Amino acid sequence: MKNSEEVELKLRPRPTETVSIPIPLNTLESLKKVAASRDMSLTALLKFYIGQSLRQDLAKMFSDRLLETTVQVLSRHIDSESEISAIIQEIRSETGRTIR
Repeated sequence: MKNSEEVELKLRPRPTETVSIPIPLNTLESLKKVAASRDMSLTALLKFYIGQSLRQDLAKMFSDRLLETTVQVLSRHIDSESEISAIIQEIRSETGRTIR
């Protein structure tokens, strides 16, 4: 891309709902300090934290679901519980994930 080219960012507005939650005053003051240090509004910081944690939780849920499905599929094709366990253990060690 050339320096003289302009990039236009198009964001699609999404429906929102306002939520009110009680936050301890000392926590709120800490959040305000962090927001100021990042040159962000308090609202932007809270949205950032929520979005970041939500993405992590959704990724973990997907990973857990994938491992559970893998166990089910392996169980249909392999009779040996110990072999299935060894395969899942190898997947866990390769990915750093756990399964319940």
